[in-house]
Amino acid sequence: MKGWEGIEDIILRCRTCHLAMVDGGMPYVVPLSFGYRLMGGGTLELYFHSAREGRKMDILRRDNRVCFALSDEGAPLFADTPCDSGYYYSSVIGNGEAVFIDDPVEKCEALSFMFRHQSGRDVVFTPEQADAVCVYKVVSTDFTGKRKLGPTA
Repeated sequence: MKGWEGIEDIILRCRTCHLAMVDGGMPYVVPLSFGYRLMGGGTLELYFHSAREGRKMDILRRDNRVCFALSDEGAPLFADTPCDSGYYYSSVIGNGEAVFIDDPVEKCEALSFMFRHQSGRDVVFTPEQADAVCVYKVVSTDFTGKRKLGPTA
C-alpha cells in the first residue's frame, strides 16, 4: 500500500503496537499503547511511554533498532476449502530506531499524541506528569501497509 492516506487509515483503527527488539541474539516483542505523527518526507513517528527501568528499557538502551507491527483484524473468511480461508485485515509494519525524549516540552507533546490516539480526546500534560514516565519514539522511514478488505469494507 502506498500513500499516507491508506497508511493513516489503518493506524487510526489500531490501538496496540507490537514492538520487537533483539535481546542477546533472541527476539523480544511487547504489545504497547501508542500515539503517532506523520512527518514530512515519508517519516512516521510512533510514541510510547513506560517505566524508566525494566527489560525493554535495558534492551533499547543497548540497541535502539526495532521492528513494529500494527494490525486491525477484520472478519474471518471461510471458504469451501481451508486453503482459501483466512481473515480480512489491515496492517502496517516497519523498521526504525527508538529515540528517548528528554525535553519536557517534547515529552508533553508526545503524551498528548498518545492520549489523543487512544481516547480521541485532547489533553495537555504538565512537565510534572511527563517527568513521572520515560517517553520515547520510534522514527521510521521504512514501513508499508497491507490490507485485504472484506465485502462490506
